[in-house]
Amino acid sequence: MNVSSRIALAAGVAASSVVLLSGTAFAHVGVEPQGEAAKGGYATVNFKVPNERDNASTVKLEVTLPTDTPMASVMPQPVPGWTVKVDKAKLAKPLDMHGKKITEAPSKITWTADGSKIGPGQFQQFPVSLGQLPENADKLVFKALQTYDNKEVVRWIEEPKDGAPEPEAPAPVLKLSAATGDHHAGGSTAAKGHDTEKNAESAAASTDTTARVLGVGGILVGAAGVAFGVLAGRRRSA
Repeated sequence: MNVSSRIALAAGVAASSVVLLSGTAFAHVGVEPQGEAAKGGYATVNFKVPNERDNASTVKLEVTLPTDTPMASVMPQPVPGWTVKVDKAKLAKPLDMHGKKITEAPSKITWTADGSKIGPGQFQQFPVSLGQLPENADKLVFKALQTYDNKEVVRWIEEPKDGAPEPEAPAPVLKLSAATGDHHAGGSTAAKGHDTEKNAESAAASTDTTARVLGVGGILVGAAGVAFGVLAGRRRSA
């Protein structure tokens, strides 16, 4: 084997290793917001569950909610072929939400396959509405358990550390953005709608003004044409 062939073979092996390692690193349970997850507000998030096995299917997902920053409102969206259960736990310190004392909060969400599975080479998303998000935290860590139909359980519970390599079984992490000042779901949408309405009104006013200017200009041009016609007729008569 010549030098060129050896270099090409080494490069191919290295590229294959990168592809395999990349697939392994990113094929884990994660959480992503649908839009923005702002501190002190409400957000809808997706728990994304890929199937990592070639000979088994995922049949259960258990997500543990943070206990140090509890949320009073946790509402899963129905997913066809799956049942969902939300467990609650007593709080060591009651929450004050809209003037009401909350003594217990959701602690775990469990999705169980009921006529559906996540097969090899597939993934499934499980949407959940969360709130009120904490105001004094930059992220939320959700430890998760993924169960396969061969009874294997994968524990996604290792919390990633800033500046450190990603752990082998990282827990899903939801990063929170800066507070927007509107702590209710749909606040940003309402603001955008208000801005759109104002823009439409401004555009309409501008169009009306332009139409008036053009109308006055047309009248002036017409009057000038009539005057010119009268003068021309007088000259011909003379």
